[in-house]
Amino acid sequence: MDRIIALIILLIPGFLAAYGIKLMRDMVFGIMQAPFPFLWLQFLSGLLLFLMGLGFVAGFILYRDRKRNKVQDRFRRQASMKKERP
Repeated sequence: MDRIIALIILLIPGFLAAYGIKLMRDMVFGIMQAPFPFLWLQFLSGLLLFLMGLGFVAGFILYRDRKRNKVQDRFRRQASMKKERP
């Protein structure tokens, strides 16, 4: 059950990113969608949706790989970054 919920949580931002790509593509071809009064606003909304969806999925993958120690050294969290009290 937990894996299904995790899959659904990943699919929602994935669909939003795909819709963002569709909005940007429609702007390039001059097709205006209903809630947007201007093509440039449609493109910016599509770009925002795409970046948010991509960022969420990429962050999830990075978090999962960090837990399994499958990332390069520059992406690992360092325990020595915490300030020590004298």
